[in-house]
Amino acid sequence: MTKQFIISAPNSNAGKTTITLGLLRLFKQKNITPQPFKVGPDYIDPKFHQLACDKTGVNLDLYMMTQEDINTSLHVYGRNAQVNCIEGVMGLFDGAKKDKGSTAELAKKLRTPVLLVVDAKAVAYSVAPLIQGFVNFDKDLNIMGVIFNRVGSANHYTFLKEACEDIGVKSFGYLQNIKDIVIPSRHLGLNIKDIKKFDIVIDQIANKLEETVNWEAILEASKDIEPISDSTKETKSKSKIKFAVAKDEAFNFIYPQNIVAMEQLGDVQFFSPIHDKDIPDSDFIYFPGGYPELYLKELSSNKEMLLAIKKYAQNNGKIYAECGGMMYLGKSILSENNETYNMVDYFNFESTIANPKLHLGYRTSEINNHSFKGHEFHYSSIINDNETSMESNIMNARGGKTTTKIYKKQHVMGSYVHHYLGTTERLSQLINEINHNL
Repeated sequence: MTKQFIISAPNSNAGKTTITLGLLRLFKQKNITPQPFKVGPDYIDPKFHQLACDKTGVNLDLYMMTQEDINTSLHVYGRNAQVNCIEGVMGLFDGAKKDKGSTAELAKKLRTPVLLVVDAKAVAYSVAPLIQGFVNFDKDLNIMGVIFNRVGSANHYTFLKEACEDIGVKSFGYLQNIKDIVIPSRHLGLNIKDIKKFDIVIDQIANKLEETVNWEAILEASKDIEPISDSTKETKSKSKIKFAVAKDEAFNFIYPQNIVAMEQLGDVQFFSPIHDKDIPDSDFIYFPGGYPELYLKELSSNKEMLLAIKKYAQNNGKIYAECGGMMYLGKSILSENNETYNMVDYFNFESTIANPKLHLGYRTSEINNHSFKGHEFHYSSIINDNETSMESNIMNARGGKTTTKIYKKQHVMGSYVHHYLGTTERLSQLINEINHNL
């Protein structure tokens, strides 16, 4: 029997990720196998989750995924786990439109209880009306109790616990305010030194939680998940496609479900645009997003790889590139200091990270009567754009048109949108669009 609960908070920056990482590491230390999930499209927290418990972090997103997609992901990745830990996104009721797509909506659809993380810095008994408001706002939602973050002392926690007792809400404990606990920047890649330091930080969090949180009571209050059969598992396609996926320090924003879909259609090989000198023998190359801006010198200096990719594209090779992967296929990338680094030089545009401007939001890409859902998140911009773009509509979560383009040249497609594919049907539709000539 697998346990399942969701970790959320009244607002962002309340400590959801801190508590999630600490619990994941604590469960692992107690020989309780956790499986981490993340509500929303974010790529960063799942990487932190994996570092905490050595299990692939998996996204669950009500905008990009169907309910069947979500149920399948929970089953496939959680079937060997003893507890599914699902970290929420933003505040509990924050969605793309009101509470649409929020952590609360997912909790109700999954009938899974919510552990509320409350930031207790500079507050005591006043947490009572805050917590009571969240508990009573939606009677269809089950808030199992709270954990307090950034608590000053055991005496401080006494006031917080009394507040919970007076409103009839369970308090599972607290995490004391620790000055040295810092979650790395969400917009910078983790190098080896960062990982070692962060690993120590996660241990510190877990050790503190073991002292001040009743983790056994959290498991007791969690939902019991009945095992289900694998009868709906997709079978491997008879016509095997050879996929090559760029994956290294620069390119690693990948939904694991997308890779599973590729494996069901064929074979997947990974390669590094930084370290390798040639691309694998393949029918289809996928360049995901990531942090190319942090590795401009390394990418630009690997001229053998740049030339191999350009020749592959010019010889009608099939390529799909997202965000940083798309930038890599352009002529060059300008650094934050306006230094130019030559790239593949296939798409006739440049990109720049100088004068960064945030582009953020859910996207639905309508291409030839097919819809592909995803999200856009980048600070870079396309400049000197002389490339062909497809006739397509890319809408935001409210149905409004965006200015985002989908580039298509021969059999190479690129866009700033990170698309969730996740099934063989959607992946096959995308491949068919790439196969078609404009």
